[in-house]
Amino acid sequence: MTPGNELLFLALGGSGEIGMNANLYGCRGKWILVDLGVTFADPFYPGIDLVMPDLAFIEERREDLLGIVLTHGHEDHIGALPYLAADLGVPLYATPFTAGLIAGKLEEEGLLGQVELRTVELGGAIKLGEFAIRYVALAHSIAEGNALLIDTPFGRIFHTGDWKLDEEPLIGEPATEAQLRTIGDEGVLALVCDSTNVFNPEASGSEGGVRDGLLEVVSQAKGRVIVTTFASNVARLKTLGDVARATGRQLCLAGRSLDRITSVAKANGYLRDLPPLIDWDRAMDLPAREVMIIATGGQGEARAALARMAEGTHPIKPVTGDLIVFSSKQIPGNEIAIGRIQNAFAAQGVEMVTEKQAHIHVSGHPGQPELRAMYEWLKPEILLPVHGEMRHMQAQARLGLAHGIPHALVQKNGDMVRLAPGKAAVIGHEQTGRLVLDGDVILPADGGTLNERRKLSVNGQISVAVARDGKGRLAGAPQLRLQGVPLEEDREAFLSEAAEEATAAVSARGSEELEAVRERVRLAVRRVATRWTGKKPIVDVLIIDI
Repeated sequence: MTPGNELLFLALGGSGEIGMNANLYGCRGKWILVDLGVTFADPFYPGIDLVMPDLAFIEERREDLLGIVLTHGHEDHIGALPYLAADLGVPLYATPFTAGLIAGKLEEEGLLGQVELRTVELGGAIKLGEFAIRYVALAHSIAEGNALLIDTPFGRIFHTGDWKLDEEPLIGEPATEAQLRTIGDEGVLALVCDSTNVFNPEASGSEGGVRDGLLEVVSQAKGRVIVTTFASNVARLKTLGDVARATGRQLCLAGRSLDRITSVAKANGYLRDLPPLIDWDRAMDLPAREVMIIATGGQGEARAALARMAEGTHPIKPVTGDLIVFSSKQIPGNEIAIGRIQNAFAAQGVEMVTEKQAHIHVSGHPGQPELRAMYEWLKPEILLPVHGEMRHMQAQARLGLAHGIPHALVQKNGDMVRLAPGKAAVIGHEQTGRLVLDGDVILPADGGTLNERRKLSVNGQISVAVARDGKGRLAGAPQLRLQGVPLEEDREAFLSEAAEEATAAVSARGSEELEAVRERVRLAVRRVATRWTGKKPIVDVLIIDI
């Protein structure tokens, strides 16, 4: 579909889910893409770390795509760029800190010269065809969170990105109430708005307010303090640096992403007053009361620094009397992984504090009071909730309607929404989907490879090798190997019976075509496996004629 004399919206990711944000706006034959992020895999994707939106819709129309505009530097907004942006062949636009993070990603993939990255100054503007876009700073849990004010021939869109209201943000200067009211007074057709925290009846709180809570917790600690937080939260890193200095502790970083974020932040004028950093060896040699370590891995990531500390495979080794501070909120779905790490530390006698016991974290997304304030200030004609599961987006639609917004429209990935002219409505549906990064290969999430892997993980696999002589008769006993089939003590007895059935299948009368024999053997061995285990493993048969 090519946009005509109209204003269209199409989510390729991020609507009906939290993460993997990718939103298209179309007008008079052209498109712009806002954000291109990833989400992290769950057990449904065995062996997979990253999940990305399928961009087939816009790849087929890449000659009509004008650019990719990035709101901020979180992985769910920029993480797919190194894997998908080069194929689209359009410039990327981002403010300096976000551009620095993107440049690092492109460099790692050897794409720095192949993808055009254009830096937009804070509060700057760009013109892409019929779209005049201005960056509007909003507070979030990363430096340079931005909304996009998008002027079109059919009205203005305020695309919030991820945001909150923060009276003491510590990093950056978000737009004031007066500035946002001015935008509203000038007219807003549609508010495309973050829905993540819509069920929170309270405001998310100020980043500045976290300092006192962290200071109290760290001041009371008797031993070494390890704080885990989101590496991208530059304001929190600043707070922790201040707390380390105030409590007389030297600061150490543990995690590659922390090193990268700190480097990019300093290059863009942030964290200039961070205390001098010490290395891991020094952190372990100093008296415990003199050390604070900031570590990655608060969401239970298996390869992150905190998980390796819990396993005892990291140079930093917490001991009884040390304190681990979880200055972050559990992301839904990570509870088991986080619990595994916390149990490992508990078994070692290491104490822990989470945001449930002390005021050591605030969210970067708006609660109901903040949403209501934004509705009042901007006075949009249409509310389009995004960045949430269906329950979040439906709840925000109800909230907006209850607070005076004339029209709220709940859409999902693939819904083609006409915002103007006329009443906003879903006018069609386009195919969307998910891609996965499997090693160095990008695959369909619902393709054969992942389906095979799921079957293997559930039922296991049996390999059968059969040799035949020139007359098609069995030459030697069939050889079987098992992987993941639930046989322990009975393994040898099972292998013996399965080999007998394979022998009978080779010798049975009937078609002697190779594929027919192979299928007889496969079914015979699988029947034995099902009888013994109740499972239907994948059976691979290799027939060798000698």
